[in-house]
Amino acid sequence: MRTIIILILIAIALTLAGCHQYKSDEHNEHNELNDHNNHQHIDDNSAENLIYFSIEQADAAGVSVETISQDTFRQVIKTSGQVLSGQGDEATISATANGIVSFSKSNIASGTAVKSGESIVTISSNSLPEGDPIAKSKIAYESALKEFERASNLVKDQIISEKEFEQTRLTYETAKMNYEAQASNYSTRGVRVTASFSGYVKNLFVNQGGYVSVGQPIATISQNRKLQLRAEVSEMHFGNISSINDANFKMAYDDRLYKLSELNGRLVSHGKASDGESLFVPITFEFDNKGNIISGSFAEIFLLSTPQLDVISVPLSAITEEQGLFFVYIKIDDEHYEKQEVTLGETDGERVLILSGLKNGDNVVTKGVYQVKLAATPSVIPEGHVH
Repeated sequence: MRTIIILILIAIALTLAGCHQYKSDEHNEHNELNDHNNHQHIDDNSAENLIYFSIEQADAAGVSVETISQDTFRQVIKTSGQVLSGQGDEATISATANGIVSFSKSNIASGTAVKSGESIVTISSNSLPEGDPIAKSKIAYESALKEFERASNLVKDQIISEKEFEQTRLTYETAKMNYEAQASNYSTRGVRVTASFSGYVKNLFVNQGGYVSVGQPIATISQNRKLQLRAEVSEMHFGNISSINDANFKMAYDDRLYKLSELNGRLVSHGKASDGESLFVPITFEFDNKGNIISGSFAEIFLLSTPQLDVISVPLSAITEEQGLFFVYIKIDDEHYEKQEVTLGETDGERVLILSGLKNGDNVVTKGVYQVKLAATPSVIPEGHVH
């Protein structure tokens, strides 16, 4: 009987131990399943943020990336200004006689190309009440010549004094100089007014058939080889003006970015104070006109100041905007991209400073950005298909 009781107790103990082990194994399996599900959920969330864009699509869109690394970026003062003709690069031609203007070319106008010595206008005095000044100067010259020849013979015979002879000679030389100066540009139509150098007509100040008097401006001729960039800087930046020595700019009619560093540009001067009529201080640069830059045009100017070291910047082409927020697209692998919000700083017209959102090593899309952005909307560019 005692033996039977002992066997029963052993059986009960084994049964309880087995149940406990089963519950423990079941609990462990449950935990492992939860861990697996949680991991799967995290991967799913990460995948949802990725943009699929195949290698073929990227090649077709011309996608290119730039690997982020900290570098130097100069502080920028953004302002506006104007492009002006360089000093000595233009000249004003004026009337050399009184008379009626007649253009030498029927199609002459602002922008017309001219060569050195080419006639711009002809001034005729034939119809003036006071007569033709060329004819008058010729008569005066011929009369003075005869008097000079006569005086030359008389002074030899000591009939007139040396003083009288010198006075006659001076009158003759003056008359000769006046006549030759006018006759050198004289034609049957009148006195020609010519370009002093090759260039183009920048401004015309007279009209066909108009009357001009001696010294009156007729036209401005410009070579357009040297130009000046005049920037107007707010007084609030006066403390930084001395550190400015370079600039980039865009013309109002052109999206191209011009760099003074590529146009042989140099700083000419910077103002020490405003002119009293405005709150702006002028800064002037001079540069070679290697592009299609029109003198007198207004420009958006990026003045370059003190360098900032070890900062992150990206090309402006990498930036997209949505509802006031700015984003870039980072290439994760050959066929996946990620949208990343960034905080922008100042721009030099070509690149923009990134204050937050990027780190060294990120591969940022700089070309084909719009196509990658569209790929985030399957209805626009279906997965694996390129339009």
